This record gives sequence, C-alpha cells and structure tokens, in this order.
Amino acid sequence: MITLTNVSKSYDGKIALDRTSLEVPAEQCLALIGPSGCGKSTLLRLVVGLISPDSGQITLGGTRLTPETCRVLRLRMGYVIQDGGLFPHLTAAGNITLMARELRWEPARMRKRLAELADLARLPSELLERYPAQLSGGQRQRVGLMRALMLDPEVLLMDEPLGALDPIIRSQLQADLKQLFQRLKKTVLLVTHDMSEAAYLGDQIALMRDGQIVQRGTFRELLDQPADPFVTEFIRAQRPLWPEETLA
Repeated sequence: MITLTNVSKSYDGKIALDRTSLEVPAEQCLALIGPSGCGKSTLLRLVVGLISPDSGQITLGGTRLTPETCRVLRLRMGYVIQDGGLFPHLTAAGNITLMARELRWEPARMRKRLAELADLARLPSELLERYPAQLSGGQRQRVGLMRALMLDPEVLLMDEPLGALDPIIRSQLQADLKQLFQRLKKTVLLVTHDMSEAAYLGDQIALMRDGQIVQRGTFRELLDQPADPFVTEFIRAQRPLWPEETLA
C-alpha cells in the first residue's frame, strides 16, 4: 500500500532520512520507533506530502506521490498528530467536518458520518459542540482521530498521537485504537517513542537510527534476533516497561 524507494531528505546539509526503502502492506499497522532525531517523523511527513524528498520516490497504492498527485492522494490519507492538532476557533464538530465541508458534502451526509464516528471513537455526542479548550486531552485526541477518519481514508498516518496523555488515558486510548485498527482494516503508519506502544499496536516494528532503518520485524524478533547491538540497547533502555522474564 505505502512504498518508499531509496528516499532521502536533508535539512541545511544534515541528513534526516538516508536512502530509506520501506513497504507498509495493506491493512497492517507498522510502528516506527527510535530515538529523537532518528528520522521517523520526517518519514511520516514525506508520506503525507508535507515535505518533498530530495531523492527517491513514494507511492500509495501504486500511484507516485508528486506535486501533481499530492492533493488527490492526501484525500486517501488520514493524519493524526499529538493532542489532535485541532483549530481552536472551531468546535469539535467543525474540526471533524472541515474537509467534508471543503468537498461540499451534503449536510445530511455529514451528520450521519459524524454520528458514526462519535460512536466509533466513543466520544459523547454532546461534546461535539465544544471548542478544543473545553475538552480534555483524551477527548481532543479522539476528535483528531475522528477528523482523520471523516473521509474514510485507506491509510492512517499517526505521529506520536498519544504522547501528551497521562498513563491511564493513554492506556485506554491504546486499547481503543487496537480495536479500531482490527475493525476498520486500515493501513496504519504509526510514529511513537514508546516500545511498549509499538509492540502493542504494531503488526511489525521498524526501529530507526540516524535516518536509517536498523531492523524491521515483530517485537519478539527484535528481542530474540537483534540485527545490531543498538536494537538490544534500545529495548533494554525501556526495560522498566517489560516484565523481567521478557528480557531474560
């Protein structure tokens, strides 16, 4: 579904992504993880078309991402960022239906889709008329997810979507997201810094360092068959999150 072929990106001469090739199969969740500055968010922004690669190519469902195809391809992608990235002057409903209104959907169609999404995201309907400042962090994140799903995209791109939430709310949303991924069968590319989150939500994990993918596989494969000492080092750096028998 999503394919990167020898994609590179630099900022002011510093390499952010270095000749990276990656494929995300349809209806699977791939979690990108790694230390700060490793290139994972750059990779996601390249896929959504917010920035352009210096070299290489990106395709979505066989269509190459170019300045000419970017707008059409973006309509096939939902993009979720930390804390929802909501417009403060719009209500929750206004944020969610923003693109649908831009595309001139009929009001009845928007209302129906809004009700479906509120049920799907477990957001009480009375909150839809509130502004972002009147919502909790978890509620804002649910609104951001609903906005990303409004046009029923094939692909979900998620950049640290739960990073700013407290542990209990984060755990609840992780469980809801996992159920949602299984139910909707979307192709998901998820950026996170939390290995436990990557292992829980991702069908596979791609661990990055210095703009390159060090290893890709399941959590158990990374744990039992590390391709590089860095893989073991990164996992063990988060060992308080894992039972002792897991890391033994």
